Amino acid sequence: MIIVRLDRVMADRKMSLKELSEKTGLSTVNLSKLKNGHVKAIRFSTLNAICTELKCQPRDILEFIYDL
Repeated sequence: MIIVRLDRVMADRKMSLKELSEKTGLSTVNLSKLKNGHVKAIRFSTLNAICTELKCQPRDILEFIYDL
């Protein structure tokens, strides 16, 4: 199972959803869906924009948990 940890990284960086949206050019709606885990896929370009602005690695945002 993949878990999205965007909210945690944003909190660590003290960045709001609106601020991240403005800096990345991604809509607040799409970022909100991603942050709340309501997406089935993410584009590499989206992940790149988020990681660039938050100065993090994809592994900081996405976590894999092995479930049996």
